[in-house]
Amino acid sequence: MSTEMNNVGRPTRLVAGTGAAVETFTGNRALMLEEPLLFERGSLDTSGVDLPPVPPVPDRLAGLSRDAVIGLPGFSEPEAVRHYTRLSRQNYAIDLGIFPLGSCTMKHNPRLNEKMARLPGFADIHPLQPQSTVQGALELIDVLADWLMKLTGMPAVAMSPKAGAHGELCGMLAIRAALDARGDERRVVLVPESAHGTNPATAAFCGFTVENIPANARGRVDLDAMLARLGPDVAAVMITNPNTCGLFEPDLKTISDAVHAVGGYVYCDGANFNAIVGRVRPGDLGVDAMHINLHKTFSTPHGGGGPGSGPVVLSAALAPFAPIPFVRRTANGLELVEEDTAGTHAADSFGRMVAFHGQMGMFVRALSYMMSHGADGLRQVAEDAVLNANYILASLKDLYTAPFAESGPCMHEALFSDDFLEGTGLSTIDLAKALIDEGFHPMTMYFPLVVHGAMLVEPTETESKANLDQLIGAMRHVATQMLADPDAWRSAPHFAPRRRLDETLAARKPVLAFKDSEAA
Repeated sequence: MSTEMNNVGRPTRLVAGTGAAVETFTGNRALMLEEPLLFERGSLDTSGVDLPPVPPVPDRLAGLSRDAVIGLPGFSEPEAVRHYTRLSRQNYAIDLGIFPLGSCTMKHNPRLNEKMARLPGFADIHPLQPQSTVQGALELIDVLADWLMKLTGMPAVAMSPKAGAHGELCGMLAIRAALDARGDERRVVLVPESAHGTNPATAAFCGFTVENIPANARGRVDLDAMLARLGPDVAAVMITNPNTCGLFEPDLKTISDAVHAVGGYVYCDGANFNAIVGRVRPGDLGVDAMHINLHKTFSTPHGGGGPGSGPVVLSAALAPFAPIPFVRRTANGLELVEEDTAGTHAADSFGRMVAFHGQMGMFVRALSYMMSHGADGLRQVAEDAVLNANYILASLKDLYTAPFAESGPCMHEALFSDDFLEGTGLSTIDLAKALIDEGFHPMTMYFPLVVHGAMLVEPTETESKANLDQLIGAMRHVATQMLADPDAWRSAPHFAPRRRLDETLAARKPVLAFKDSEAA
């Protein structure tokens, strides 16, 4: 059985052996209800609820009052609830199934963390309250900072950055401030091919010139190329460890020592810290600055919950240049060091990155996760993440092309390519679309760029063997069927609420607003 599009863009079924298209009267499929857009269904001049007449009040709008209907369709409460529930069923979520996006670490968010974040005194405080009234919140920030410093082996941490890329900016600004403080004008930053894509963008944003360092055949930094390029013009090296090929960089300490010998600094992208937390301390590897994505390692929500959090740990050499505000213990309790109270405590700070001190909700969730796991539990997080990724690699490498399968164990994610599909006319995107029909969100596609047709799979430590076996079975089935009958898979997905988009047209000419037929 296959599908095609009818004249209103809904999938219809072709009954095998007949070529006849079967379409329901309603357009519904199984328990998935089809419906037009809200603007196509609802009346624009009525309300779905009864409201009392507006009493006469003085007009204070200075001529700006509305002179026409608001233009929003009116619905009853059941209609509105059903509409948004149907939309949610057409989406995918970590609470529905495994989310194998490599490099993203889409892991389960424990409900205990959410409960803690909603406690009075955390959820309802205001950033402009007197500091004497939020001592508990400041204590939590200070304890979380202490955990982060111990886990990374670093003496200082900046808690205010609101995301991983924001943390990168913080670390690179600290490096620039340190160079400026000693009158050093070097401005070259070396970025390996296996680093995260935000690394060169951040360096360029800070005014540095970026030069790439190639990867070797084993998917790691080419050490000889790195050492050959170091010199008095190199301000820093930005290196991701584990890297975006899912591999640990065993030469990082050698690289750090060489960079320090020429007067530069080492920035480590800590997005993949979840693979080594409790096992490796980046400070022991000579790292000067590293951001930590709290959602990736410590299970805070990945998007959808407001600003994220990307604390940055700093070496002793960069600690004096950390941004304000930061928490400091005094004889009278905890206080936030601001511009007017910095004095000699933050004389060399490069300044302020945010209006207030980080994101309280994410801090509470992260510390809840740490305290519920304990030090031994966090070590197990890394071990289970690595175990799960290697299980996927071992289960698929006989069928999928795994370019670095012989480079030693992977870390938290397994990397494949579409080379095994050569000659079929199919590629990574066709396989990803076919996985949707199997009920799974696709893996990360075409990243990292060092592998053609890349497919990056990250199971995280929160998936059981049973869940992994389901995904592995689906991936093996899809690949086997694509090799046997390539033509049947060029139009996948066949059973999703909508068929495959013209992605080029959608990117170049997106339609983002509704217009009724008369206006159009």
